[in-house]
Amino acid sequence: MKDLPTACAGFRHTCNVQNAEKFADWIKNRGGVAVWTSADLSDPSYSMSSPAEKDGKPYPKPSWKVGNSPVVITDPKEIGVSDDVEVKRFHVSVQVGGQGLCLKVTDGGSRRIRKEVEKAGDGAYYVFDYGSEDNCVIMKPKGWKSLAEWMEKH
Repeated sequence: MKDLPTACAGFRHTCNVQNAEKFADWIKNRGGVAVWTSADLSDPSYSMSSPAEKDGKPYPKPSWKVGNSPVVITDPKEIGVSDDVEVKRFHVSVQVGGQGLCLKVTDGGSRRIRKEVEKAGDGAYYVFDYGSEDNCVIMKPKGWKSLAEWMEKH
């Protein structure tokens, strides 16, 4: 079996509390959680999760960006659930991409995002809030528990 990249808090894989119910269902009813790691050399940290099975057969490869063989986790004790909190929210400047088909964060905005994520500490990450303004939101896990513990309480 292929090894996964080191996950947070000693778990083989992690999810946030918003996805815990979905992961629990996949373990109970869909053969486990399949973790697909990146096959895209320009984005080596990319990964996806899916159910391990669909209609009793292995779940099909969900994207060209992932390898052909996922790691399947069937033990909810091996999946960590994080309860994330917002650390900081700030406006980022965006510009039209090279082909004019998408928007991308400016170089200065990218540097600020990296700096703020590093400042927030271990486990911090960013998401974008595309509401009325283009905001970057720095998030960080508040605490960890296993998916098994989460399932006992829900």
